[in-house]
Amino acid sequence: MAVRLKPLSQQTIVITGASSGIGLATARMAAGRGAAVVLVARDEPSLASAVNGIRESGGRAEYAVADVADLDALERAAALAEEKFGGFDTWVNDAGVSVYGTQEETPLEDQRRLFETNYWGVVNGSLVAARRLKSRGGAIINVGSVLSDRAIAYQGTYSAAKHAVKGFTDALRMELRAEGAPISVTLIKPAAVDSLFPEHARNLLGSPGLAVPPPTYDPKVVARAITFAATTPRRDLYVGGGGAMISVLGTLFPRATDAVMAKGARAAQTSQHAGRPGRRDNLHEGRPGGEERSSLPGPEARKTSLVLEAQMHPMATLAVMAGGVALVMGALAARRTGQGRLASLAMDHLPREIARHVPRSMPSGLPSLPRARDIPGYGYLPSRRDLPSASDLPRLRDLPGYSRLPSARDLRRSLPGRDELSRLVDLLPDPARIGAALVRRARRSGLF
Repeated sequence: MAVRLKPLSQQTIVITGASSGIGLATARMAAGRGAAVVLVARDEPSLASAVNGIRESGGRAEYAVADVADLDALERAAALAEEKFGGFDTWVNDAGVSVYGTQEETPLEDQRRLFETNYWGVVNGSLVAARRLKSRGGAIINVGSVLSDRAIAYQGTYSAAKHAVKGFTDALRMELRAEGAPISVTLIKPAAVDSLFPEHARNLLGSPGLAVPPPTYDPKVVARAITFAATTPRRDLYVGGGGAMISVLGTLFPRATDAVMAKGARAAQTSQHAGRPGRRDNLHEGRPGGEERSSLPGPEARKTSLVLEAQMHPMATLAVMAGGVALVMGALAARRTGQGRLASLAMDHLPREIARHVPRSMPSGLPSLPRARDIPGYGYLPSRRDLPSASDLPRLRDLPGYSRLPSARDLRRSLPGRDELSRLVDLLPDPARIGAALVRRARRSGLF
C-alpha cells in the first residue's frame, strides 16, 4: 500500500522528549504550521509551560506526563491524542538521556537505565504508533544520531543505544513494508545539537561540566528535518555535514578515525562550565526543561545544514551541481574563445585561484547564459550571512588532540588498497557518472 502523508496543517503529532531541546523545538514548529501536537515527557511543569505557550500563540496542544520506558504510559498518551484530536498521524520518538564516562566506570545500573529510555523508549513508542497507524497511515520518526553509525569515546553506552535504535528502525521499516502497511519510518541522524543535552547528562568524568563536540546546530534545524519527514517519506536524514563526514570517514578509514577521535574525545566533551545545578542529571528522574537551547557558553550554533537541504531537495541539489559543472565548462570555453558574459559569470563564481586565469571577456555574438540565481534550486541555498566566515573556523593546529594525531605511517595502514583507490579515482573526473550514481542511489533509498 502506498504511503500518503497529510500536509502538516492537517496532522496531529505525538512527540516524546518534548519538554526541551529538539522535542520542544519540533512541537513549536509543527504547531506554528497548523498541526495539533501532544507533548510527552517526565517533567510536568515544563510540559505545562510549553503547552500554554503554544496555545497563547494560537496553536493546538495537549500534554501527557509519561516515562517512555513505561509502555502503559505511552498507551495512555496515544489514548489522549485519540480523545482530544481523534487520533494521530505522526509519532516522533525523541526522548533521550546520556551518561558521560568510561565503559569501565559507568555502573551497569546506569547503562541499563539509559537503554530503558533511549532504546526501549523508541521500541515502545514505535510499537504503540504502528498498531494505530496501520489502519489510517502516517509516519514514525525516530531521532537517532550520527553516533548510530560511529561511536564516540566516553559516551559508549549512549552510542550503543543509538546503534540499537538504528537496527530496530531499519528492521521495523522493512517489516511494515513487507506487510504493505501505509507507514513511513524515518531515522533522523543529527550531529551535535545546542540543546540541554550536556546539562541533563550524568557526569562521571570528574570535570566541572560537560559539552558536545563542535560544531553544534540549533535544535530548530533538527525540527525542520522532523517536520519534513512528517509530510515526505524518507528513509534517513542527516543533520549536519560534520556528522555525515565522520560517518563516511569511519566507514572508509575506521582505524584512522578511531585514532583521531580517541585523542581529542575527552577535551571535546568536557567543560569548565557546570551549567545550572537544577538541570543536572536526568538519568533516573525528570529535570526542568522549558528551553530549546543550552545556557552553556560556546560558539554560536549553526542555523542551517547544507547536507540536510541536499537530502530534502535532491533534484534541486543535482540541478545546482549541474550548474556548477556548467560554470567550470564555461570557464574552460572562455579560455579558448575570449570574452563576454560566459567568462564574466565564470569569474564571479569560480575560486579565485582558477578565475584569475580566465579572460574577463569573450567575443560578442555568443549565446548568453542564465545568472546563478536563475538556476533551479538556487533559492534553497542559504545566504552568505548564514555561513560561518573563515575567521570563525578554528585552525587545524588549535583543535583538541592535534599534537597527538597519528603519523602518516599510521594513516597509510588504514588507507584503501590500490584497487579500491583506483575505483574511487575513476569516478572523480566524470561529473555525469557521479550524477547518475547519485540519482540511482537516491532512488534506491527512497529519496524521490
